[in-house]
Amino acid sequence: MSNTQSMIFTIYGDYIRHYGNKIWIGSLIRLLKEFGHNEQSVRVAVSRMMKQGWLESEKKGNKSYYFLTERGEARMEEAAIRIFKLMPNDWDGKWRMLMYTIPEEKRQIRDELRKELLWSGFGSFSNGCWISPNNLEKEVQFLIKKYEIQTYVDFFVSEYKGPQANRELVEKSWPLQEIDGKYKEFISTYSEQYIVHQSMINDGRMTDAECFVERTNLVHEYRKFLFTDPGLPKELLPEIWSGNHAALLFEQYYKLLAQSASKFFEEVFQEDNDMRRKDKGYDADDHPLLMD
Repeated sequence: MSNTQSMIFTIYGDYIRHYGNKIWIGSLIRLLKEFGHNEQSVRVAVSRMMKQGWLESEKKGNKSYYFLTERGEARMEEAAIRIFKLMPNDWDGKWRMLMYTIPEEKRQIRDELRKELLWSGFGSFSNGCWISPNNLEKEVQFLIKKYEIQTYVDFFVSEYKGPQANRELVEKSWPLQEIDGKYKEFISTYSEQYIVHQSMINDGRMTDAECFVERTNLVHEYRKFLFTDPGLPKELLPEIWSGNHAALLFEQYYKLLAQSASKFFEEVFQEDNDMRRKDKGYDADDHPLLMD
């Protein structure tokens, strides 16, 4: 069974963010029950997410509602863009380089910063030096401000003039073979499940609740690549990159489950939440961020 907090992040990212970012705790408990999470584990996870600055709460009568903070919304938006962007970007030929010398007494900040940089797609080129070919200036400025490390960092946007090729920088900074292997595992597992579920749906043998569970699990597994795949531009990827095949499988599988899953979510959500907050342009079958 997956971690409760992690699953709550997935449900906020793939469902609740399209319905005003806010949900009654009772509805959240009902949704998480489908995955085997009990009421106590949901309440503990929500409380932890509030302490971590991801969620806020408000009372309406005797009901508690939870919604994403500004920071939570920003993280969900960034994650969604990366999850549903199916093909790699073109490259502008420039490298973003962040160098820091954070003192030992601020080791906790240094460790947190490393995790954030990995999540954003930076690679560890050498000790205290992180690089990315992607336009991450906004993310870097946010991290500098968040951790108050202005005096310890230098940030460059530059071109690499050799003596090696750009691809050798990539090999030095990211474990691409390992990431490709993870994508192959994803393809192996989910291509078989996709065929089985396609057949079951065609025969009317899958309930809306089951589609909700499968779509959520699919996104939950696929979003783990946010922590490993830097989202490199196509010019820097191997000619045969399993990430491209995994993205295509993800899109087809997601669309297979989308409508039925959303129908179940709305059945639970509409009882004690405000359906008027649903994004007017949102259609699960034609996801706004499924970008070819």
